Amino acid sequence: MKPMSAPIRAIDEIQEQKHKAGLVCPHCDSHFVVRFGKYMIKMRTGIVKRQRYRCKACRQTFNDLTNTPLQRTRRPHLWVRFIECMIEGFSLRKCAEQLGDEVTHVTLFYWRHKILSALKQIPTESFQGIVEMDETYFLYSEKGKRNISERKSRKRGGKAKFRGISNEQICVLVARDRQKMTFSGVLGRGRIRTAKLDEAIGGHLSDSNVLCTDSWRAFSSYANSKGLDHYRFKSDGRQRVKGVYHIQNVNSYHSRLKRWIDRFNGVATKYLQHYLAWFRYLDSKEYENTTSNKKNMLVTSCLFTVKDTNSRLRQTSYSS
Repeated sequence: MKPMSAPIRAIDEIQEQKHKAGLVCPHCDSHFVVRFGKYMIKMRTGIVKRQRYRCKACRQTFNDLTNTPLQRTRRPHLWVRFIECMIEGFSLRKCAEQLGDEVTHVTLFYWRHKILSALKQIPTESFQGIVEMDETYFLYSEKGKRNISERKSRKRGGKAKFRGISNEQICVLVARDRQKMTFSGVLGRGRIRTAKLDEAIGGHLSDSNVLCTDSWRAFSSYANSKGLDHYRFKSDGRQRVKGVYHIQNVNSYHSRLKRWIDRFNGVATKYLQHYLAWFRYLDSKEYENTTSNKKNMLVTSCLFTVKDTNSRLRQTSYSS
């Protein structure tokens, strides 16, 4: 009985959080919404009744889980346990083993990416004070795709054909202030470019920020164009600190990210932004697999609009 109570409490909290500012239609954003009877879901503990609503503007009905990762789920009692597996970073097959025979690893793939579609919408607030910024690279991957024509298939992530930074590498930018507010995003293939940098991070910075980066010229060009104070650190490591200025925090974040993502033996580039959002959430919670963190992760993912269907997730493609 005890494991069953957690999902119900989570759903109740989702209802409370979503309606703090009043009922809103998820289809047309209208506030002309009325209660419209109950619907029933089958749980292990029996039948549970949940509220249904109707929008007087578009005439469509909805419930508290419409356009969330939990929409139309047939096994609500497994979601908190699945979140626990996600926090632990288990593979999909190991997650399926943990959850028993009720669900396959294929189903869990869609559960995972529906949750990650929500987590990547968590906004990055404006940075305060010193901001460390640096890029890292991941090998371009078409993992899961059949009939790759450009090259031979790689196993367990594989290695790049060329040394150094080339179009085989996907650039990921990480920016982090001293309060641990973090931005991480895919910027495209090859070396970082000033235009992409401004597009990705420009809205989060202000004149009061001080940038700390490596010596790559795109960072210098960006800082000069925005009139920002800028400290550069060469990759030779001879001078790593200038007073309170350094890029050790962001480099440490890179190391944790790389170690964590290695367990997946390569990540398809089209899903890389999802994994960056997943790690950013885990890192902000310090990986603690507590009851509170499990419930918060589920509730948070249901506060953002997710319309990704299984077929849409399958057909996702990467565009640089």
